[in-house]
Amino acid sequence: TAEVYTQAKEGAFLGVNTDGISVDFAAAQRRKNEVTEKLRLGIEGLFKQKKVDLLRGTGTILAPGKVSVDGKKYTADHILIATGSVPARPPIPGLEHALTSDDLLEGEGRMFSSLVIIGGGVIGLEMAAYYGTVGSRVTVIEMLDHIAGATDSEISTMLQKELEKKGITFLLGHKCLSMEPGTVWVETPDGQKLAVSADKVLLSIGRRANCADLGLETIGVTCERNGIPTDSCGRTNVADVYAIGDVNGHHMLAHTAYREAEVAVNTMLGISDAMVYRANPAVIYTQPEISSVGMTEEDCRRDGVDYEVQKLSMRYSGRFVAENERADGLCKVLVDKQSRRIIGVHMIGAYSGEIIWGAAQMIEQKM
Repeated sequence: TAEVYTQAKEGAFLGVNTDGISVDFAAAQRRKNEVTEKLRLGIEGLFKQKKVDLLRGTGTILAPGKVSVDGKKYTADHILIATGSVPARPPIPGLEHALTSDDLLEGEGRMFSSLVIIGGGVIGLEMAAYYGTVGSRVTVIEMLDHIAGATDSEISTMLQKELEKKGITFLLGHKCLSMEPGTVWVETPDGQKLAVSADKVLLSIGRRANCADLGLETIGVTCERNGIPTDSCGRTNVADVYAIGDVNGHHMLAHTAYREAEVAVNTMLGISDAMVYRANPAVIYTQPEISSVGMTEEDCRRDGVDYEVQKLSMRYSGRFVAENERADGLCKVLVDKQSRRIIGVHMIGAYSGEIIWGAAQMIEQKM
């Protein structure tokens, strides 16, 4: 929605008159609900096709190979835990006044005159880009001195500058102390107390593995702060118990979960397979998009990898120039100096999320 709105609003440079455009928030939300429901029904259709029994209820592990679903007991050779993640909720006074990304996505869909987002990670930035694009006054509060977490620092700095051009304010190095209706209290980098006002507050400091109330302690499955530890085959510390997706805390990405599922099931069937995370691509769906795969410069310096960097502006692409007025982007490639293999690719700019698969293949095949 935000992307189409931006293209329409800025269409004049292509000779397209788009006066008087607006966003129908309720319609956008209805469309989002239709798409997610279609995807869910598609998965249920696959269940029927593959003769998978779907039980709706609360599942609890009773013993090795034994699970209870709302009081009815089932046995199996293997247990696969795929319970996903939930928004992290730190002990901040007044937290009940904040929304989570789940709240925003499940609500009716409406405009906020102003929005404070606590957390400058992936979800916080995507929400900031959306609401900032469609007209909200957005402020992002981030405790670190940079946004986008472990993203390449040069790329994340470029994203921050692009989002600031859209009117989004970033308070970096600021710690959230408490909140009340309409106000968030933060501590500045120099220790001062600052009030930040907003129509609504979004808590977006990340997600945590959903390990609660599964009965893991009954059979001794380890669950750490970041999730359930697994080996490269998805096995937990307990025989015949596996964990995939967000709940294992490796990479909280849907395509990663699909691949982990393949590996876990192959392992159950005695087929040799293993996860390799070195070529796991990721996209941040802001405007402009960020996409990345492999090592960052920070990773290389930490691990003592002797590397070199090649960078090229997206404006070297004729299509990019034709379709993006006053916009720029960057493609950054990291190469191991000794082996000459590509070890990391990082991009910012339109379509980068559709290009990154090629870089992932290069790294996977050690090109």
